[in-house]
Amino acid sequence: MSEASRLREDICRIAKSLFDRGLTGGSTGNISARLSDGTVLMTPTGSSMGFLDPARISHLDGEFNLISGDAPTKEIPLHTAFYDTRRSAGAVVHLHSTHSVALSMLPGTDAENVLPPLTPYAIMRLGKVRLLPFYMPGDPAMGQAVRGLAGRHSAVLLANHGPVVAGKDVFAATYAIEELEETAKLALLTRGLPINALSRAEVERIVREFDVDW
Repeated sequence: MSEASRLREDICRIAKSLFDRGLTGGSTGNISARLSDGTVLMTPTGSSMGFLDPARISHLDGEFNLISGDAPTKEIPLHTAFYDTRRSAGAVVHLHSTHSVALSMLPGTDAENVLPPLTPYAIMRLGKVRLLPFYMPGDPAMGQAVRGLAGRHSAVLLANHGPVVAGKDVFAATYAIEELEETAKLALLTRGLPINALSRAEVERIVREFDVDW
């Protein structure tokens, strides 16, 4: 099986898993991944993550022009912004996951880092997650906002919309965005409770030992 065929299958399997577990519903959410030749595979616009056809995945050249397959997601500016500003980005995943969206709408959520320090894995896999303002779906300004972060963040949360995460490959990006959603869920479940969050010293140790962008 060729690299492209394998990656098409991986994208579809991952997308179905996310859909089946309720992490994104209807025709929401999108995934992209870069091939070794610099071209990119991306889920098509208006498609359901639970019912993707590997043969219809959008194949884009290095300038993100369509080579084959269906037209790509309208959120392409988000994806291109991560690829252009983070050399390590091999894949990007965007979901409309419930707890992350809920956290984005609550007053008091820290825009500089939306996730409180609850677990080491959220810090290890995500670093600081920046809250970006609300934009209309597909608005190129979303990509401009990500570019404005100059590659300092692998994950952002779009207000009233959902999380976007870049990773070294499609599995790393998926695991990280799942960690984001689970930590957002923990944050909502424990909000207002006297919890024992990680201390500043513990966070700093995690950042140092795992070389986290912070």
